[in-house]
Amino acid sequence: MNRYLRGLVIFLLGVLTASAISTAQEPKPYRLTLRDAIEKGLQANLSVLLADTRVGEAEGTRMRRLSAALFPRVRGQSYANLQNRNLSAFGISFPGVPEVVGPFSNYDFRFYADQNLLDLQSYRTWKASERALDASKMDYQDARDLIVRSIASLYLNAQAAAARADAAQSRVTASNALYQLAKDKHDAGTATGVDLLRSQVQLANDKQALLAAQNQYKQALIALARNLGMSPGTPLELAEPLRYQPLTRPQAESVLPAALLSRPDYLSLASQRQGLVEQQRASRARYYPKLSLNGNYGGLGRSIGGVQGTGVIQGQLDFTLFDRDRSGEAQELASRLKRVDDRIADLRHGIDEEIREALLNLESAAEQVAVAEEGQGLAQRELELTQDRFQSGVTNNVEVVTAQDELARAQENYILAVSAHLDAKFALARAVGGTEKDIGQYLGNP
Repeated sequence: MNRYLRGLVIFLLGVLTASAISTAQEPKPYRLTLRDAIEKGLQANLSVLLADTRVGEAEGTRMRRLSAALFPRVRGQSYANLQNRNLSAFGISFPGVPEVVGPFSNYDFRFYADQNLLDLQSYRTWKASERALDASKMDYQDARDLIVRSIASLYLNAQAAAARADAAQSRVTASNALYQLAKDKHDAGTATGVDLLRSQVQLANDKQALLAAQNQYKQALIALARNLGMSPGTPLELAEPLRYQPLTRPQAESVLPAALLSRPDYLSLASQRQGLVEQQRASRARYYPKLSLNGNYGGLGRSIGGVQGTGVIQGQLDFTLFDRDRSGEAQELASRLKRVDDRIADLRHGIDEEIREALLNLESAAEQVAVAEEGQGLAQRELELTQDRFQSGVTNNVEVVTAQDELARAQENYILAVSAHLDAKFALARAVGGTEKDIGQYLGNP
């Protein structure tokens, strides 16, 4: 018997120890704010990383064009050879002189240098590469702004899912209270079996709705973690619940000019246009004269010991008399410039549309929130009154179940309205420009 008790105690201690270890090893959920989510998304998103590499590539192109336009080019060369020459092949033929002379050797050690003094084509090409670099930087910022918008939407989706799970949990609590009340009244003989059964059905339906809402919340967290570059299995916890914060609605006419100065996609097109103008100037400069200075200096001799210093320095003027290729290049550039102009005009209208649409959605969503909030309060009051009537024996619990369904619809309407208002804020931040920098102002936490 003592041996049995000892074994039982050892077994219980092992179970308790394993449970404690499992609890200690379970990681705590990471509390994630919207700002944290945006920062992590920007660090991990592939489109942002690729846009950053394109900026580096454009910077390298600019440096190459700058080197060709302004900086000298210096190179060194040395050789040693052993050769013979056929003099008759060069028209040298004298009596007594052999046709082939050699073999003989020579050595040459030399540095060569070239410097452009006036080359407008290279200069304009360099300026065009600078505009291309500016456009790449704007494209990079635009990619970041798009990711901010995307991550904010994913975070909002998780907030809405969490709010639905909380609302479903509150309905389960209310249905459980209704079931207990119906059971007590049934046991006391003041309620029918139908009332008890109806409360059980309502409780089962609400429990099923709660499980579905909790699953959707978990799926929203998985999608959020995946887009933040985190393992989808990372336990997350939203630090900011879904809540309504009003925003003063600006006027579209006052916002549009600022948007055209802030939207990176619009600024990128403007930089691309400036780059094409510089390329057109470079194309015209192909007919302009080019002035350069070049020379070399080194040692030349028949043997290493007999090397003597020699060199040359010269100025060079080059100009093009005929170049049919330039007309084709000019046509290409003119077509590309027209294409960019059309895109700029279209994007200008698109930005205007986005701003007006976001402002309309913002105003409509704010009104929907007010109506949904009032409807939720009325539905809650209706549920309380029907519960009192059922508890007092005035009526059965049909009214209570109906009131619970009405409250569920009112809660969903409120969640949808607040979500639409937040999404309209995100859309307005994107439409106006400066999304990454100014999104906190639209959320009430600059």
